[in-house]
Amino acid sequence: MSHAVREAPDTEQHSGTGSDRSGPRIRKALRALSGPGPWKRGRVLATLVVLLGLLMALHSKITDFGGLGALVETFLPWCGVFVPALLALALWRRSATAVVALLLVAVVWVSLFGGLLTDKSVPGADLTVVSHNVGADNPDPAGTARTLAASGAELLALEELTDQDRGTYEKELARTYPHHVVEGTVGLWSKLPLSDTRAVDVLRGNVGPLAEQRQRERPETVPVEPPRALRATVATDQGPLAVYVVHLGSVRVMPRGGFWTDSRDAGVEKLTKAVAAEKAERLVVLGDMNGTTDDRTFAGLTSELRSAQEEAGAGFGFSWPASFPMARIDQILVRGVEPRSSWVLPETGSDHLPVAAGISW
Repeated sequence: MSHAVREAPDTEQHSGTGSDRSGPRIRKALRALSGPGPWKRGRVLATLVVLLGLLMALHSKITDFGGLGALVETFLPWCGVFVPALLALALWRRSATAVVALLLVAVVWVSLFGGLLTDKSVPGADLTVVSHNVGADNPDPAGTARTLAASGAELLALEELTDQDRGTYEKELARTYPHHVVEGTVGLWSKLPLSDTRAVDVLRGNVGPLAEQRQRERPETVPVEPPRALRATVATDQGPLAVYVVHLGSVRVMPRGGFWTDSRDAGVEKLTKAVAAEKAERLVVLGDMNGTTDDRTFAGLTSELRSAQEEAGAGFGFSWPASFPMARIDQILVRGVEPRSSWVLPETGSDHLPVAAGISW
């Protein structure tokens, strides 16, 4: 008698686990992301990725001729934008080498800027300070003043004040801030008493390369620039607080190429010397620095002071330009006090965003 042998159904093929079924789905998704054909080295694309990584890792070695190094460091965080774009291209081109290189580039970026992405703020600030380049071409100085007064800050630093608009700011801020001082184009408004106020020299001759040329050729025809920095002592219930309000020289594109940073760089050097000589135990520097703390030019200054945004902010805190912020050139730097929080205020009529910080004793 013969017996037919019946095979058991292939249950593994037809009823696999969820993890077994997910494998084909992942491979299908990868095939959808990548282009046709086998995976390959993609040496050209991998070379571009490596160059991006070297740019970030060795940015301090880039020559500063024509301001190139300072420019790269100002916008260095934006290198991260190229990582997902290059990753998509590497997947499409099926470049395994480029994908691996991009992972290393991502590690470099995170090591440089990853700490800025977390929210480091904590409650309990004793004093709130705000700094804002109000803009010489601000169409609504009165509205800007009211917005800043509503911030609740005890100290308000303004830069790029004009003779035309100074009276408007003084009138609109008088009720909220009974104490204030203005030196040239910068001012400090305070809810607390001020003393020992004076101008601080951060100028390199006249501001601007063309003005410098005119000064060399016909010095008698070049007007003296008004002060762009001041120092004041604020009387707090915890003792004196030294406050500097600063507007450093601009960084400008030259007609023959390159970037002119001479005035700004000279101002940084003078400000660094003033801060190093400052005898006050507690110190806050507020203002438009026309440069980021990543810029090598500020290494001496940041060795004396700490950035409130880096210590207690969330994200990069970009402040310029206001329409599409790409860099934080407006700074709140401290010594002898503890940053508790740091943030960017909403847009006003200026081309800069106001920056704020809460500090504690």
